Amino acid sequence: MKITVESIPQDELESRGIFNWPIWTCEESEFPWSYPVQESCYLLEGKVEVNTETGTIFFGKGDYVVFPKGISCTWKVLEPVKKHYTMG
Repeated sequence: MKITVESIPQDELESRGIFNWPIWTCEESEFPWSYPVQESCYLLEGKVEVNTETGTIFFGKGDYVVFPKGISCTWKVLEPVKKHYTMG
């Protein structure tokens, strides 16, 4: 299982309806998290470090991130986050 991080052009973000997804926010913090279903998100603000069994990834403002179903990790929010997200 691998978390993917990519940059997506603005027009594709709009065509996928990403800006209509719910918004989640989080202040600087650290916490464990598991994904019983796939989550896709687009960061509007912030910077995050995520640690998994296979390593550490970083992502932030402007990144599109996909967390696969079944993955467990630890989030370390380095700068306050605001993101659009969808599950499943």
